[in-house]
Order: sequence, then structure tokens, then C-alpha cells
Amino acid sequence: MIAVDTNIVVRLLVRDDEPQYQKSLLLFQTQDIFIPDTVILETEWVLRFAYRFQLGEISQAFRNLFGLSNVFLANASRIQQILQWHQQGLDFADAFHLAQSQHCLELYSFDEKFCKKAEGLAPCEVKAP
Repeated sequence: MIAVDTNIVVRLLVRDDEPQYQKSLLLFQTQDIFIPDTVILETEWVLRFAYRFQLGEISQAFRNLFGLSNVFLANASRIQQILQWHQQGLDFADAFHLAQSQHCLELYSFDEKFCKKAEGLAPCEVKAP
């Protein structure tokens, strides 16, 4: 199994550099691929800000990618939860923070929007200090 960096995933998803796309594609066609959580988080940011992907496009791209039989994640069910919360309107990074904090009673944030949108989503309550 190999791991990939954000730029490999982005090249595969956006195909904006044909030689790099072909190299990325070859990796995904011939290897078992581990995608770290940090790469997923950074990929979402790159797709949203650099490539102007919309929420639905990002979710679909991730669902297609993570559905490949040779792609492995640290915690696939956590990523599915993140994608679901993101589609329900939670910022992707905030959904990630909340998903990774489920072993805690509370998650504190000064982001009022995060606190409001996370209300009732999980046992870990998001609130202002």
C-alpha cells in the first residue's frame, strides 16, 4: 500500500495538468492507496478555493474516490459522517473537527455559526467558552 499527497488527489480529480493526471491515474489504477485525513481536509480546501468546486461537486468527487475498492481511509465511517454533516451545511473543516471530537463532551469555538449549525448533530456539544 502507498499513501498519496494532496496534489496527487487534486490532479486526479480536476485533470488540469495532463501529464500529472496520467501519473496520478496510473497510481490509482495499479496500487492500493491510503489517503490520510489531513490530505482529505486539504483537498476539500483546494477544490473549494482554488478550483471553485461547489459543495455538491466536492461531495460527489469524494464519494466516487472513496468508493474505489483500492482506496483506504483511516476511518471510513468518520469520513462518511463528515460528508453527511457537510451536505447538511456544516463547514467541511468544522465537520472534521466535530467528527474527531466525539470522544469529548464539548468542543469549544468562538465561531458562532459553527456552534449553531452543529446543534443537535452529535453528542459532543459545540459551544462558545
